Amino acid sequence: MRRLPPISYAILAYMLLAFGWWCILLLRKNEEAHVARVEKLAIELAVQKKIERASEFQQTENYVLLTDRFERQQRMIIGEALLLVLSLVGGIYLLFRNLRKEISAAEQQRNFLLSITHELKSPLAGIRLVLETFQKRRELKPEIQQKLSTNALAETDRLTALVNDLLLSAKLESMYQLNREPINFGELVQDAADRVVLKYRGAKVNVDIEPDIPPIAGDRPGLTSVVVNLLENAAKYSQPEPVIHTSLQRGGESEIVWTVKDNGVGIPDHEKRRVWAKFYRVGNEDTRSTKGTGLGLFIVKQIIDKHGGQIEVSDNQPRGTVFRVYLPLS
Repeated sequence: MRRLPPISYAILAYMLLAFGWWCILLLRKNEEAHVARVEKLAIELAVQKKIERASEFQQTENYVLLTDRFERQQRMIIGEALLLVLSLVGGIYLLFRNLRKEISAAEQQRNFLLSITHELKSPLAGIRLVLETFQKRRELKPEIQQKLSTNALAETDRLTALVNDLLLSAKLESMYQLNREPINFGELVQDAADRVVLKYRGAKVNVDIEPDIPPIAGDRPGLTSVVVNLLENAAKYSQPEPVIHTSLQRGGESEIVWTVKDNGVGIPDHEKRRVWAKFYRVGNEDTRSTKGTGLGLFIVKQIIDKHGGQIEVSDNQPRGTVFRVYLPLS
């Protein structure tokens, strides 16, 4: 996230310094007024011959009252100054925090618009190129026709997946309902792993599924999206030679544990709590080369939460990321 401009901190420092200087001046003025009142009282008592020596002056009732009044005023000024400083600092903190949130939201929106524009333009350009090729060169060899048709279908699938993610992310925040049915989660993992191997030719996916894992009651489209997103992310962010280890096992009597480990770039510690936010992606669209919209992990987290499960992210060793999903059996 972008930092606030230096002028913001300069204004804050100026306000605090100005307020502190005002407080010091007020204390000095109060002290000067006290000294003037004491001198006036001393002259009056000397003229009235109520005191004969200077040491007697500080024992008089009027002097004690003046001193008590002065000390109360000093404490009042210091107390009010501290209260105002705390109020000022608290207000500025809340203002800056909200401003940072607005800046972060604006940056995420900018990143999303840049990524979604690229994600839409790329498959549309590919499909258009295929159609123009068929239009200009009507007599193509069967193998070329097959290749072009396959490419066009792949780009169409990519567009469909993007639109589905957008629709699903919108539903998850309002009206998404789970349609529970018995699901063999191991089959979902194996099918998604096979898809990843086909889509990312250099990817190596090692699947370890514990036998006799009972089915879970879940929403098939939602859990399929979870599995596909995590495995494809593992391959996408582990280029050029992705090595993925995924395992499924019992986590006691009441849950299953699914783990995905990759050898990718990893996620910095300060980003781990933020990757679940909608549209959030590590880095920015100006420097990021990997395709994506920032919806995948948001969808994963929302669907797992709705199933009553949990997901954790940690570092893999020596490099990469580990995602661990806990889902209840009942």
